[in-house]
Amino acid sequence: MNVSRLVATALMTAAAVPAIAAPAPVPSFHYDRCYGIAAAHANDCQTATHSCAGQSTRAGDPQSWLYVPAGTCARIIGGSLQPSAINQTGSGR
Repeated sequence: MNVSRLVATALMTAAAVPAIAAPAPVPSFHYDRCYGIAAAHANDCQTATHSCAGQSTRAGDPQSWLYVPAGTCARIIGGSLQPSAINQTGSGR
């Protein structure tokens, strides 16, 4: 690999990282943070184990949350308005 290709790859990688590692924008609607319903890599912001949106590693993580319209979290199976503790095996509750 030549030097110019290596430099170009490094610059593209550096430019992509800030775009990925950021919190989700706050929605314009009235919202709740609903814990335990995010798909893997689809959470809206930080937890105790990572700092930004899209960094959850498993679906239904009781520490990861999504913005949902206010009042809807309680209607979603597994949804909670508060994060659940994670025990030593890594599962919630």
